[in-house]
This record gives sequence, C-alpha cells and structure tokens, in this order.
Amino acid sequence: MASAIHMPGPICLIENIKGQLMINQKALKILSAITRPVVVVAIVGLYRTGKSYLMNKLAGEKNGFSLGCTVQSHTKGIWMWCVRHPSKPDHTLVLLDTEGLGDVEKGDNQNDSWIFALAILLSSTFVYNSMGTINQQAMDQLHYVTELTDRIRAKSSPDANEGEDSVEFVSFFPDFVWTLRDFILKLEVDGQSLTPDEYLENSLKLKQETSEKDKNYNLPRLCIRKFFPNKKCFVFSPPTEWKKLGQLETLQDDELDPDFVQQVAEFCCYTFSHSKTKTLPGGIKVNGPRLESLVLTYVGAISSGDLPCMENAVLALAQIENSAAVQKAIAHYDQQMGQKVQLPTETLQELLDLHRTSEREAIEIFTRNSFKDIDHIFQMELACQLDKRWNGFCKQNQEASSDRCRALLQDIFSPLEEEVNQGIYSKPGGYHLFIQKTQKLKEKYYQEPRKGIQAEEVLQTYLSSKQSMINAILKTDEALTNKEKEIEEERRKAESAKATAKQLQEIQKMNKQMMEQKEKSYQEHIKQLTEKMERDRAQLLAEQEKTIALKLQEQERLLKEGFKEESRRLQEEIKNVEMRNKDTSIIIYLIPII
Repeated sequence: MASAIHMPGPICLIENIKGQLMINQKALKILSAITRPVVVVAIVGLYRTGKSYLMNKLAGEKNGFSLGCTVQSHTKGIWMWCVRHPSKPDHTLVLLDTEGLGDVEKGDNQNDSWIFALAILLSSTFVYNSMGTINQQAMDQLHYVTELTDRIRAKSSPDANEGEDSVEFVSFFPDFVWTLRDFILKLEVDGQSLTPDEYLENSLKLKQETSEKDKNYNLPRLCIRKFFPNKKCFVFSPPTEWKKLGQLETLQDDELDPDFVQQVAEFCCYTFSHSKTKTLPGGIKVNGPRLESLVLTYVGAISSGDLPCMENAVLALAQIENSAAVQKAIAHYDQQMGQKVQLPTETLQELLDLHRTSEREAIEIFTRNSFKDIDHIFQMELACQLDKRWNGFCKQNQEASSDRCRALLQDIFSPLEEEVNQGIYSKPGGYHLFIQKTQKLKEKYYQEPRKGIQAEEVLQTYLSSKQSMINAILKTDEALTNKEKEIEEERRKAESAKATAKQLQEIQKMNKQMMEQKEKSYQEHIKQLTEKMERDRAQLLAEQEKTIALKLQEQERLLKEGFKEESRRLQEEIKNVEMRNKDTSIIIYLIPII
C-alpha cells in the first residue's frame, strides 16, 4: 500500500452498535499499511443531508459511501475510504463519512457528541454539512461544538481554568468547512453581494450580551470562532428536482443543475488543494499507522469512560514509535556490523572504527524516527542495547582470536612436539637445537595474518604450558654446564617477564580504548539529542506563536465588534499561553544517558 492503494469501496472504521463504539480491525489493518502522510477529510451533519454524496465526489466515484433514499439514517458509525490523493502523489486521502446526527431512531445525543468529537480529532479538514441557510436553527443544531470542552482535552492534566485547556484546541483542531445544501437565497446583506465566506463571517457575528438569550445566541458562534483557526463556506443549489433526488448517484452531470455541478467541482478542488496533512503538536505528520494509533487511543478512552486527550494520544503514539525506532536503529546496527565485521579483527581499533560508524548511523536513525522521548527513556534503552552489542562483539572477537590462535599453534607446533616425544632433543646440544626450532616456529606464527587481539596472550599461554617439557630438555642436555643452565633459566624467566609486561601494556591500551569508546558513544548521543531538542523546541515555539497570533486576531475582531468582556477573557488566555512559551524557552534539558 506504500506505492498504491487498492480500496474499491469504503469500510466501517468505527462501528456504532447500540450506542457502543467499536473499532473494526480490518479497517485498522488497511491503515497500518499506509506509510505515506495522510490528509484526512471528515464530514458530519444531520442525517439525510447529502453528506455521502460529497464524499463520493472527493473519492472520484459515483458510488461508494451509501446515500440512502429514505428518511431513515443510513450510515452507522464512521466509515473510511482511503484513496490516492489527486494532487499530492506522496499523500493518501482518507475520507471519513459519519452517521447522521439527530437520528430520531437512536435518541442518544451523547452518542452523537462522541461521533462529532472523533471526527474533529481524526481529521485535518472538518466539513459540517447542513440544509438551507445559516440561521439560529442551524446554529442550534450545531450545539455539539459547544460541548467540545466537555468531550475533548488538550492536556492530560489541564489547568484548573477550563479555558486554559480549551485555548490549546486551536493548535490541533482541523480546518472548518461549512457546506450549505439546497441554498436558494441570494447572498446579499443590505443590498451588498457577499461571498460564501463573507456570509459565514457575517453569520458568526456576536450580539452584545444583555440577556441569557443573547449568551445562548453567542455561544456556538464564539466556539466556532475560538476553536477553528481556518474557516471556509460553500453553498450548493438544489441538485435536481426533488422527485429525482433518490436517483442522485445514478444521474449524469448533464442531468443535474449546472450551478450545483460547478459548486461541487469548486468544493472538491478547494478540498484537494487546501486540506493539510494531518499533523500532531510538534509538527508530527500522521501516516496510516499513526492514524491507527489515534483511533485506538481515542475510542479506547471513550469506551473506558474517559475523555479523549490529545496529549495522551501523542504520548501513546510516541511509546509505540519510539520503541519501533529503537528496534529499527538496532536492526541497522546489527545489519551493518554483520556485513562489515570479519572476526577476529587484527586490532581492537579496527573493531572500534566499525562499531562507531554503525553506532552513529543507528543513533541518527533513532533520532529521525523518535519523538517526545520523555526523560530520554528510549534513548537510554538504545544506548544500553548498543553497549550490550558492543560488549558482545568484543567477547566474540576475543573468542574468535583465541580459537584461531590455538588452531594455528596446534598446526605449527605439533611437529615440534612430535620430535620431542621421539627424543630428538634429548642429547648433548639438544636444548639449543630446540630453542632455535622454537624461535623459527614463533616467527612463522607471527607472520600468519588475522590472528586478532589474543595472539600474544595465547602464544604465551601455550609456551607456559610447555615449560615442564622445556625444563626437561634443558636438564638432560649434558653439553651444558650447570652454570650455563642457570644462565639459560634466568634468560627464559626474563623473557617471560618481558612478555607478561607486554601483555599488560596491551590490556591497558585496550582498556583505554574501551573507555574512550564509551565517552565517544555518550557524546554522540548527546550531540544527536541536543540537535533534535533544538529542532523540536523551535517547532513548539512556532506552533505556540501561531496560536497566539490567531488569538490576537480574534481579540482584535472582538474589540472592533465591541465585545470588551470576551476580549478581556481572550487576553487572559493569550497571557497564559505566553507564560507557557516563556517556560518552554528557558527549559534546560538534562540528558541522563549511559
């Protein structure tokens, strides 16, 4: 599915069975295979208002989402259709069609509210579909938007002031598109023509609050203005005469009202060109598996009686992806070391160089694929895993070196041992002959390539094991005087002590290299993490500044319209966001790695 999507029709993503929301595993499997970023368009509205027709048009098909042709609500739950994005070849377009709100057969407004909230949480463009004009009845039907602060949380532990949590909505809420169906009036106010967008803005104007009725009038308008950063409006003429509406999906464009056909085309064109990639706080682009995780987290929260929380959803996603990032980094390290390392290596430095290159690449892979690694738990896990593998390679390298050296010594020295057993050196002058032969064989051993780091230690261990045999040859050599034997014994001890000192130096050198390696690994983790944190911090501050800018625009509009109290409340919210920005800008990151 990474290269192409073959989904001939929609599938139910979230089933609504007797008021209980349940996830369809087949739909999740489809999402899990989509590796490209997704643009998610969700549509909601009262039942029998033609939502499914618009979604089929976005899918480029006449049939797909069920239209239905009776007063009975047809779509149940949330249905999904993943199609190739017509103007963004590197993206997948995910269409979500929701069941009609206000179904009299269901009689459960709370269930409708959850469907509404999920459509907002999962989408990057949220389409609200209604019939006729934007009047008070239409606003009353949009009461779900006023309930969002009771249905959604931005943070897992919001501040005591509910408004301080809801002010965060603007940073992750989708763009808002209002589609008005069967619109037959002229777009005019006081004789002046209006665009659909101007009509929407005019309809969202507030009244000066002098009564409870005025507050109720303002509330849905205030929520739309407050929560949704970008708003758009489309009006649609009736598609055809009412008798033919039941055949809408079978009618050709030339059988429909030309204005309606043009309006649908403009809606589709706008949606394709302006709908953004679904993005989470921190600039995290959502692909199929990430959307799958969001669905699981949000529906799981609702089913357990909790409120869907953006912060919790991101943290749950981070847990999954950071764990996968560790595995991906480790898999790359294992692959690179498996391909490049030939044990035993001639020196420890050779193994170190291969390890450092593979380790650096692994850390880079983890950094690219991880996010929100709270307290650097997963980075520490990666560091431990890499350190464990490094120690494993060191042990394997030593064992491979020891095995090869022992095999070489057996091959090279076995003829000499056979000669000793035959008594060839048990004669006058035999000791010197033995020493000469031993020296030649040692030189042959030293000339053999790729013995590894245990070459000297294994040789000395071998010679030490033959010390009793050498002493016996020395004692039986009648050509040597007792004084010469004493001198020879001292020479051999001095040679052994020199070899031991050399071994000690080698061990100290290797220990120093190992300590340097740990320090370099630590610094590499610090470097990569610091760079990532700087990028994340810049992204976070940019998002917060965007939120403040949108709020300032709304505050300015409220002041112009004379709503001083609402403007003052909004100013308080802006101050709270600015204070959080200030706190974010002075954070000192402590990195407890290794």
